[in-house]
Amino acid sequence: MSTSATGVLTRPEETAESPPPQRKRRLPDLRRWLSPLALLVVWQVASSTGVLPPDKLSSPWTVLQAGVETARSGELGDAFAVSLGRVAAGFALGAGVALVLGVAAGLSTWAGVLIDPPVQMLRTLPFLGLIPVFILWFGIGEEPKILLVALGVLFPLYLNIFSALRNVDPDLVEAAKALGYTRRERLLHVLLPSAVPQTLVGLRQSLGVAWLALIVGETVNADAGLGYLINNAREFLRTDVIVVGLVVYAALGLVTDALVRLVERRALRWRHG
Repeated sequence: MSTSATGVLTRPEETAESPPPQRKRRLPDLRRWLSPLALLVVWQVASSTGVLPPDKLSSPWTVLQAGVETARSGELGDAFAVSLGRVAAGFALGAGVALVLGVAAGLSTWAGVLIDPPVQMLRTLPFLGLIPVFILWFGIGEEPKILLVALGVLFPLYLNIFSALRNVDPDLVEAAKALGYTRRERLLHVLLPSAVPQTLVGLRQSLGVAWLALIVGETVNADAGLGYLINNAREFLRTDVIVVGLVVYAALGLVTDALVRLVERRALRWRHG
């Protein structure tokens, strides 16, 4: 035992000279794979016994073969690249607008009064209802698809940024004022860092909606991309190719969500310190 500068007794391992405890690395929980694997087995058995007709849904083995076939032909790779480009462009546009509007409405009362009502009205509009309008305004090229993705990204990200800034702990703001922080310093060191956790939640939500918006956009007047691949397979009753396209959509959504969760763990390490 030793005495600290405040006169409080501390344990030897808690002194400044002792190294920090090593944190054990968490291994992935393999139990999470049990239910997906069980579903695959049930799916394969139902297809093999004829309970699930192939014209309704192909077996997992047939889907795997179709995936290998489309990948070797280059069709899947081309569709993947086109869809990824559309999501990237739409995400950049939607996230940029959401950041500007969310920060402005969250920090300024007048900006909130002017910005929030129209955003709340627009976010209730369904994607399918906007497609005819976008086609009339922008034609049948890439613009309607990218704008649909941008809208899908904009609303959840804006809502989370706006809410995070409006709900910053007022005690933190008052403490920063008492310490002599300028308005700019309070923004950079108190308000924006406090909004990061909820903003990352909004980012995860917006990426999920972005892929849903892309599916909607690519099923209407598309001549390339995963949506076009699915529609083309539907015309020829290729349910195996349809499932391949859906699996790729799902995989892309999971990968982007995992990337955001990785950024979240690194950016918010202080919460687990």
